Amino acid sequence: MRHILGPSERLWPDLLKGPLIKIIMTIKKQYFVALVLLLAIPVVLMLGGALFSLINPEIAAHTSNYVRNWHLLNMLKMMVVWGTALVVFVLWLLVCLQVIRARNRSTAWLVLAALGPFGLAILAMLSDRASTETDRYSRFVGNMKWFVRGAYEVCTFVIFWELAYQAMLLKSNIMIRFEAARTGMSVAQVIDIHNASGGMWAFSEELEVMFFVALLYLIRPVVFSLVGRVLPSRVPVSSKP
Repeated sequence: MRHILGPSERLWPDLLKGPLIKIIMTIKKQYFVALVLLLAIPVVLMLGGALFSLINPEIAAHTSNYVRNWHLLNMLKMMVVWGTALVVFVLWLLVCLQVIRARNRSTAWLVLAALGPFGLAILAMLSDRASTETDRYSRFVGNMKWFVRGAYEVCTFVIFWELAYQAMLLKSNIMIRFEAARTGMSVAQVIDIHNASGGMWAFSEELEVMFFVALLYLIRPVVFSLVGRVLPSRVPVSSKP
């Protein structure tokens, strides 16, 4: 007997054949470019950290001119730190620039990049000046009254920050258990070592939270469009203001 697919079984194959591609095409490419640039930041940080760890100025002790070679290696190590920071800074500027371009705004808005995820949140709140080719999410927020939009953005920021914090905790717990399994130490011992690092560990966790907040803002229009296609609302989203 021939198996007859139910509605739920036909949904995803039909979605993947064409409509999903059409949905992705309606989303401005700047969001995808910004997402790629943002995901490149932790990669750069990991590569920079690995290179920093490989450079050991003390190997100069095996050379004839210890003092000079030690200073050269130490200078190289510091250059890796500042070079990594510079690349991350440039990537972040490019992320914010792509969001600005997606909103068809002036590059003067780029000064908000200095505010980190707070600045990106403000950039994401900007209305899209393009009269055509707006995606589903842009039409959705474009139909809101200013006070509704303000409340929506404030709630979104609070929810995103909480989600980012929980994601950081989950990632930290996974890494602690992985390190404990790799080194043979107990989880409590690994936690004690991390706690001993004090402010440095707390600073890295704060950076992770800010990264996840930025990531959530960038994927918001993409997820909104996909969910809107998979679970279409009864009231269609109008393209008129």
